[in-house]
Amino acid sequence: MPDYVAAGMVRSVQLAIDVLETVSFADEEMGVTQIAERLNVTKGSVHRHLHTLVERGYLSQNPATSRYAIGPKSRLLARLAPETDLAQLAQGPMRELRDALGQSVVLSEMTPRGALVLATLASTSPIEIGVRSGSELPFHATAQGKVMLAFAPHPFQARVLSRRLEAFTDKTITSAERLERTLHDVAKRGYASAPEESMLGLNAVAAPIFDSDDACIATLAVVGSIQFLPDKPKPSDIDALTKASQQISRKLGHAGPQETMAKRRKVTAAR
Repeated sequence: MPDYVAAGMVRSVQLAIDVLETVSFADEEMGVTQIAERLNVTKGSVHRHLHTLVERGYLSQNPATSRYAIGPKSRLLARLAPETDLAQLAQGPMRELRDALGQSVVLSEMTPRGALVLATLASTSPIEIGVRSGSELPFHATAQGKVMLAFAPHPFQARVLSRRLEAFTDKTITSAERLERTLHDVAKRGYASAPEESMLGLNAVAAPIFDSDDACIATLAVVGSIQFLPDKPKPSDIDALTKASQQISRKLGHAGPQETMAKRRKVTAAR
């Protein structure tokens, strides 16, 4: 098969997945024009993929509005997934943390491209600040991503550091050397913050969630205005966050924070 044909097939598969994710993570049914604008592609290319996804049951089309929503086969796959439902396990600690601090709480899981937001709990403030479920946050410019990267295997960390680091604000870390030093500090103290690094006026503080194999598979974060979540978070806020993340880790079968941090410090010191 010629290379250009294979490349075209890969792009087609990627667009099909983009269409499926866009509809699945939306808060409401979406039309063809909305999907095309969100993905910055033509309506014709989107429509072809929508037709196939509806035909196979991964999406459904409302006959009254012609808009699209998640389909029965996608829901079936979710039910058949053998993995532990992380979002369900985290519900209790997330709610307790939100009620204690009053800030939005975000649960994210690691993917090869960044931190995938699984669930959010809105703050108790009249002005809601949060992150949409299904969003994928960059490793280098978010507290969640930096935690995941700090505790990731060194080869994976090196691959991310070798990429171009996009600037989202004038405070985003775009130097690989500076980011590497930051990750070293994150691994030592056990949490990360990202004041105004992805969006001006906002900050997030995140702590790792470990599984039974001592791997950082997710993060728990509080997100809020820089006014209420400053550059240097309150020690009491950090304590509440880390206790909540450790509680979720224990539900996943993790031994405990002291053993993990001791191992991580040894690995970090050896680099």
